[in-house]
Amino acid sequence: MKIFLSLRTLSFLCCLLFTASNLASESHASKTSQEFQYFCDEQSITIDIEGNYTTNSTYHTNLNTLMSNILNNKEIDYGFYNVSYSEYPNRVYAIGLCRGDIKPEQCRTCLNQSRANLTAVCPNRKVAIGWYNDELCMLRYSNRSIFDRMDNGPAYYKKSDKNATDLNEFNTKLNDLLNGLKSKASSGDSRLKYAVGNFSLPNFDDVYGLVQCTPDLSGEDCDNCIAQSIERISKDCCKDSMGGRVVRPSCFMRFETSYQFYGPTAYTPPSPPTTTSVTNPSSRGKSHTSVLVIAITVPIVAVIMFMFIFIRSRYLRKRKQRKSNSKDDNTEDMEIVESLQFNLESIRDATNDFSDANKLGQGGFGAVYKGILTNGQEIAVKRLARSSGQGDLEFKNEVLLLAKLQHRNLVSLLGFCLEGRERLLVYEFVPNKSLDYFIFDPTKRANLDWESCHRIIGGIARGLVYLHEDSRLRIIHRDLKAANILLDEKMNPKISDFGTAKLFATSQTHSNTNRIVGTYGYMAPEYQFYGLFSIKSDVYSFGVLVLEIVSGKKSSGNCQSENPETLMNFAWRNWKDGTITNIVGATLRNGSQNEIMRCIHIALLCVQTNEADRPTMATVLLMLNNHSVTLAVPSEPAFLLNTGSNTSTKGPAQESVNEASITDPYPR
Repeated sequence: MKIFLSLRTLSFLCCLLFTASNLASESHASKTSQEFQYFCDEQSITIDIEGNYTTNSTYHTNLNTLMSNILNNKEIDYGFYNVSYSEYPNRVYAIGLCRGDIKPEQCRTCLNQSRANLTAVCPNRKVAIGWYNDELCMLRYSNRSIFDRMDNGPAYYKKSDKNATDLNEFNTKLNDLLNGLKSKASSGDSRLKYAVGNFSLPNFDDVYGLVQCTPDLSGEDCDNCIAQSIERISKDCCKDSMGGRVVRPSCFMRFETSYQFYGPTAYTPPSPPTTTSVTNPSSRGKSHTSVLVIAITVPIVAVIMFMFIFIRSRYLRKRKQRKSNSKDDNTEDMEIVESLQFNLESIRDATNDFSDANKLGQGGFGAVYKGILTNGQEIAVKRLARSSGQGDLEFKNEVLLLAKLQHRNLVSLLGFCLEGRERLLVYEFVPNKSLDYFIFDPTKRANLDWESCHRIIGGIARGLVYLHEDSRLRIIHRDLKAANILLDEKMNPKISDFGTAKLFATSQTHSNTNRIVGTYGYMAPEYQFYGLFSIKSDVYSFGVLVLEIVSGKKSSGNCQSENPETLMNFAWRNWKDGTITNIVGATLRNGSQNEIMRCIHIALLCVQTNEADRPTMATVLLMLNNHSVTLAVPSEPAFLLNTGSNTSTKGPAQESVNEASITDPYPR
């Protein structure tokens, strides 16, 4: 049973197979065998609240049936399977893709081995993905549609240990090769989007390249997916390396020097039938001119009629497909919304009717309560203020978006309740309160050693990289601060409170607003003064947050003293004077001095006045994890005090300005 759909519902991965070394995405546990390497974690990314299936359940049976149909289908000889089976809520979607040089029988063998390994390392998981034997094949299945859509992440990267010589010429030729292959692959059809090639340099080994997309992608999506991978290779993944690869759910790219790692293309699309023109001799008595007129006119008329019929049929088919896809999208989204909706009575029971004893705190959008569901699950319920002015449809659309933002370093939205005038958001409960509860309290700060602080800094960075680059939409948080970083039972950080988040198209980099939202002290200058914001606005806030973690001081300084000094002033003054150790809080001075100094250096790069000078979060994460990366010298940060009073802020320090709805989508 083969069904081709175009659904825009996000489907995230519960298992990510990757090479254990040279990994650019986050890693928590990895296991390797001779041929199968994988990443699997029960807390991995999934939009399904019930991410497990039980053995011998309907979903389990459907999954086995679907896998058998793929492996037994010998009619497909182009290495791509996209099939679904059964109906909601136990419908299973699967994609199998083999590299373009893998022959059909070898492809089925690879997928069969992938299936066995994947179900073993991700037992009873509804959503899984794996790459087998050096990416010869990929197998992916989900309980949400994964067809006709581009998924960029999670992604993993691997590079050669050897660097190229003659870097300028090498990088230019490599970029030309990969971009040429990108264009060739994206122009492929629904059976194969694949291209290989190579180039030579004087006194240098040949360089071989390969790119491939899942053929269900549109040409534009394939082009975009590979383009983003090329950008990663030239920046923070494999720059100047003699070999590298970027592997994503929707596309794959690799290049190697001195050896051809691929074979002949296994599938060649059939050529269109050729027509042979036969010239018949003129019959006696016919005019030579008449024959010439007929020979010219008939083919022209035939071509025009053929083109008209072809264009008309394509138009009608696409119009019908758009209507069908729109209906499927709406149906799928409504199914997700319904699965996320909580009953008001159950929330009242869980929170003891929103009792003060269960109140965790009060934010710009309303109070937050702890609750316990009937199944024993602990939850946090945000009761939105009734003055938000948001309609029911807009509220549901916002909830649907937030539910799709799933990452181990983001607080997960479990669902919502919309009854009468009540608007409730139900989140996972994070037991250890917020980061500010620890770092600004002299007693509780002793519970955080440098190892814990370094892990928290890295986790926040990974969460921001996901929001900025690896989620389907580019998302700017706009209110990153210590109070919005929650800590789980293992003191791992989770970014929370997306009430001021701004959505960007993936190609969009900047925007402006007349409504400033966020927290003074963490706001970038271009945003605070002019309403201009970008991913670099979050980078600035991250830099302030790192300085707070390291120093234990609030960004606003001590406003009660006669000569208040902001944290920015304090850090920059000690950096210039060479007394950088003065920035480090007393409880962290037994930690790794090299790591602490490096984090302060990175933080100062993040808070530079000119946003163009600030690194991206992907670069920040690379600098945190790779000490071989040389750090630039930071320029003067924003908001330095010269007169003893802070004249750069527009309101009280640490004051949140929350005037947005749940999120503020940027129209496209």
